[in-house]
Amino acid sequence: MEVINTIGRRKTAVARIYLKEGNGKILVNGRDYAEYFPTGTLQYVVRQAFEIVSVDSKYDVKATIDGGGITGQAEALRLAISRALTIISEENRKPLKEKGLLRRDPRMVERKKPGQKKARKRFQFSKR
Repeated sequence: MEVINTIGRRKTAVARIYLKEGNGKILVNGRDYAEYFPTGTLQYVVRQAFEIVSVDSKYDVKATIDGGGITGQAEALRLAISRALTIISEENRKPLKEKGLLRRDPRMVERKKPGQKKARKRFQFSKR
């Protein structure tokens, strides 16, 4: 099997991964994913695609992630891994699609409007 290269995005985070056969090692920006994503929830999000298709320790992942916060980065990485698993085997597509892992989450931060504090919050109104 050759190296599979895919990309995943979430908010402003972009994850590029290289997936190949191995023993389940996940490197993110040169560090172990458990060190890069400190909370158990984010570690679960990263491993979620592997657990759904039951190939926990069959593939190695080397990822480079830019932009966004750690939650957006973890979800971008999950999308990239899901896309790579569908390239490996078309049988993986159905369970991943049922869980919604092959869809890019379109929600983005709403822009700040002029004359307001934030996107929707306004300055305090004073009648007098």
